[in-house]
Amino acid sequence: MSFKIALSGIDAASTDLNTISNNIANANSTGFKQSRAEFGDFFQNSAYSLQSNATGGGVHTQTIAQQFTQGAITNTSNPLDLAISGEGFFTLKDNGATVYSRNGAFTTDSNGYVVSPSGQRLQVFPSLGSGNFSTGTLTDLQLSTAVNPPSATTTIGAAVNLPANATAPATATFSPTDTSSYNQTTAVTVYDSLGAAHTASLYYVAGASAGNWTVHTVVDGSEVGTGTAMSFDSSGKPTAPVGGKIPLAFTPSDGAAAVAASIDISGATQYGNTFAVNSLTQNGYATGQLSGISISGPGVVSATYSNGQTSVLGQVAMANFANPQGLQQLGNATWAQTFASGSPTPGAAGSSSLGTLQSGALESSNVDLTAQLVDMMNAQRNYQANSQVISTDSQLMQTILHLQ
Repeated sequence: MSFKIALSGIDAASTDLNTISNNIANANSTGFKQSRAEFGDFFQNSAYSLQSNATGGGVHTQTIAQQFTQGAITNTSNPLDLAISGEGFFTLKDNGATVYSRNGAFTTDSNGYVVSPSGQRLQVFPSLGSGNFSTGTLTDLQLSTAVNPPSATTTIGAAVNLPANATAPATATFSPTDTSSYNQTTAVTVYDSLGAAHTASLYYVAGASAGNWTVHTVVDGSEVGTGTAMSFDSSGKPTAPVGGKIPLAFTPSDGAAAVAASIDISGATQYGNTFAVNSLTQNGYATGQLSGISISGPGVVSATYSNGQTSVLGQVAMANFANPQGLQQLGNATWAQTFASGSPTPGAAGSSSLGTLQSGALESSNVDLTAQLVDMMNAQRNYQANSQVISTDSQLMQTILHLQ
């Protein structure tokens, strides 16, 4: 009997050493979670006796329990690297099957899909616009290399301060090429429907009486319209044109649609004796190329384009389980749902029991090498002690066999 008990002890010690060696081997595996061998004793039970003198029947492995403690977070230079600070898993698609991972070392494949090192596609909640996401739908995150289409200018904002002591220019007939025919000028780049840039210049001409001005609009060197009257009250606030808007309409020569915009000069003032441009804005933009990706703490993925525009691509889909230790290990720091783990609870980072995301960082393995080495020495002693029991039993058997 003692042979079998000692053999069960050797088998348990060997399982413990296997578990420890696997932990040590994966000390540098991103997102790896260490395991712990847990053991229980065998005991012979009888229906007719309390067995007050029973000695037990050895040991067996009850489970190899995964330890989902937080690993250290290390900063990287890759914006697609993601680290989870807290609980939860990334949701991935592996040829149609849903798997879960803590390894956030993502990259893109040949089709622009964001994938794990094993090629599994990262899942996101699609954007519904206005900062909302469809949390009941999963879709692959794909970074498109297509251009961001242009948008024609429809509004120009020109908030300037015109000097109150300005006098009418020497030349009465306005000409954009004659500096003596106007007092001040500003310019802004506007865009047509094809994304082509045009220079729109505003020329301010002081009138004969105080507080009166004429604004001339020139696009690409040619005047648009005949000038718009502008006036200010004694407080320096504009009183004309009514509504504070000047129309801007021209037809580009590149085949684009006619530009129909308005110039908002309601923010103009007439204070003091200095000309100043307080703001000069417009809402159009040219064609843009993908220039960068950013992922926020709640997992919102945004694409930035060279034209200054930003597009929301989705929100990283995360999930948690009532019993993470019940997940089935698949390797490469990925897991699959089982009956023991329970159904996944999906959500966004930072919500409910889910941790937050850190872009440009990775979660290291949670293996503590010092603790593992100490555990290895204990497992080695257990192995040696059980081996010594077998050796002692063998000597006893030899002694009995030699009795004559």
